Amino acid sequence: MLTVDFARFPIEAGERVLDLGCGFGRHAFEAYRRGAHVVAVDRNAEEVAQVTSMFRAMQAAGEAPAGLTAESVRADLLALPFPDASFDVVMASEVLEHIPADDRAMAEIARVVRPGGRVAVTVPRYWPERVCWALSRDYHEVAGGHVRIYRGDVLAERLSRAGLVPSGSHHAHALHSAYWWLNCALGRESLPSRAYHRVLVWDIMKKPWLTRVTEQALNPVLGKSLVIYADKPAVAGIAHAAA
Repeated sequence: MLTVDFARFPIEAGERVLDLGCGFGRHAFEAYRRGAHVVAVDRNAEEVAQVTSMFRAMQAAGEAPAGLTAESVRADLLALPFPDASFDVVMASEVLEHIPADDRAMAEIARVVRPGGRVAVTVPRYWPERVCWALSRDYHEVAGGHVRIYRGDVLAERLSRAGLVPSGSHHAHALHSAYWWLNCALGRESLPSRAYHRVLVWDIMKKPWLTRVTEQALNPVLGKSLVIYADKPAVAGIAHAAA
């Protein structure tokens, strides 16, 4: 299940792509399939190991063009072990909401992407997330949980302050909002939550046209995730002037 829309955010063959807070690698794998050299970063050692194994399996199965590199690294987003301007593309999906010092994280994103490079950031959308917080303290008051809820204009302004120029946005995963509300209100193991989860898994696997069209229509209103795309100016100072 991809949150970044690669039709709006195309990956070019041979580009160097960094996936921050990669989790189990969904965006990293897609970038690899599209012909990029990929580095996936996460703090969770188990997830890093699983992503490494999947990269190797994809390479063995010929799922990515020959000659590409793909690796996963355990690292802290607040102090990335990469030189300045190391990547053409940086993605950070559903990770900034977990980081207290998000300004430092955005500064690191801006540092490692090259001038003229591109960034995609996704976070939970404000109002569906606010409903989750209102329904359940356990939803966010856990170790490593969400520490803030972003408004779209605030996130765009913070990215601008970091030296990036927001260039577009959209919402995604409208069908998932109700699932998380059920979890928060009734618990993940409740019958309605489990039934809805089965529907979502079926939808992800089968991609029937009816649910795809329905979700696209509902995303502007009910989309669970906010996606913001941004560019790093090729000329210093443009981002601050735009902000």
